[in-house]
Amino acid sequence: MNNDLEKLAPSKQSAAKNLFATFEILKNEGGQMLGKQVIDRIREKNNLTSWEKEVYEKTGYVRWESILHFYTIDAIKAGFLRKNKGIWYLTEEGEKSISLGPAKMLETASKLYRSWAADKKDNKSLKNNSLENEPNELEENQTQTQKANLDLLEEQAIAGIKEYIRSKNAYEFQDMVAALLRAMGYHTPFISPKGKDGGLDIIAYNDPLGATTPRLKVQVKHRPDSSVPVDDIRSLTGLLNKDGDIGLFVTSGVFTSESERSARESHRHIRLLDINIFIELWQEFYTKMEDEDKNMLPLHSIYFLGSND
Repeated sequence: MNNDLEKLAPSKQSAAKNLFATFEILKNEGGQMLGKQVIDRIREKNNLTSWEKEVYEKTGYVRWESILHFYTIDAIKAGFLRKNKGIWYLTEEGEKSISLGPAKMLETASKLYRSWAADKKDNKSLKNNSLENEPNELEENQTQTQKANLDLLEEQAIAGIKEYIRSKNAYEFQDMVAALLRAMGYHTPFISPKGKDGGLDIIAYNDPLGATTPRLKVQVKHRPDSSVPVDDIRSLTGLLNKDGDIGLFVTSGVFTSESERSARESHRHIRLLDINIFIELWQEFYTKMEDEDKNMLPLHSIYFLGSND
């Protein structure tokens, strides 16, 4: 395996070993992970050379991170990897490719990328999909490098938002959930004060009097480092005792697979919002919020030239 890597150019050696580590990390984490966390794990896991740790003067990006992001595009087009809102997902095909070893995995991903590019008749991408002529190649392949850099920026942005939410206390996060519901057109006559709440943190109505359905009964858990267990979902289900009641469970972490299954199979309608969905909805409805609510999690939009791929 090491002999195969040694035959590659330095940039492809870096890409192969770090992409391989990416897939192993994702597999061990159940198939998905925040991109920034993957990068942090690789930094701890792999022996990175001084050359890999150098920073590109024009972009300010670390060489090995830029190379990895560049080649994740190959992995995505090969069907090995998916990315969405800063989260990296290992596909079934990607997990199988681990058995190929680092060098063969990279070769396979790049070959499938070239096949995709040929089908798209994207001759420029096809011609420049190589890092053999380091150090100028990342700048020369504008299409793929631009996509990799945009992915990197998005991951950094999502990581920053999550860290901001993590810094809030439980009642501040609860107020953020209520603000989101108001932006979505709901009235929030009840937001639990500190102390006992009888299991409900927010009650939201379609109208000021709560005369029309659906009526939302909301439970909020600020647990950024843990998964919500199924017993919490069942407890919320037990509180949906009126016709037209809908349960909404929001967490700053994630849900266990058993919790998700319980919500899907419940005889009552229950919707689960993990931190990723919460952030997506906050971004979507941000412009509809009052200034006071926006300040709970202020965002700033910046537009970059995108890609049609």
